[in-house]
Amino acid sequence: MKNWQLLVVEDDPDGREVVGRILRYHRIPFNATANAEDALQMLDSQECTGVIIDLNLPGMDGWSLLGEIKKNPHIAHLPCVAVTAYHSAELAVKAIEMGFVAYLPKPFHATALLRESERVMN
Repeated sequence: MKNWQLLVVEDDPDGREVVGRILRYHRIPFNATANAEDALQMLDSQECTGVIIDLNLPGMDGWSLLGEIKKNPHIAHLPCVAVTAYHSAELAVKAIEMGFVAYLPKPFHATALLRESERVMN
């Protein structure tokens, strides 16, 4: 896990703080941003091993961000984990079908985030 460099894309400051605390506690390096546009710039300029994406971002949403990541050959390989407060079984299925490697409904437990991240990033 210490070889990871995650990018957290979450517009809600409290949500960013929760994920950040979990990652810091487990000494997992990460950067965070509040929107997809900044995320794309960060992915262009720094190494990253995975992306945690809130589906309901302002402007370009998480679905569109995933699409942009998958279109870019330099970052298309990155595992992307979807998180959302608007959970449904249908949404979970759609997220996986669209290319997310994992789906976490909010609020999630630290163990769920770590377990899914470890599963898809190793």
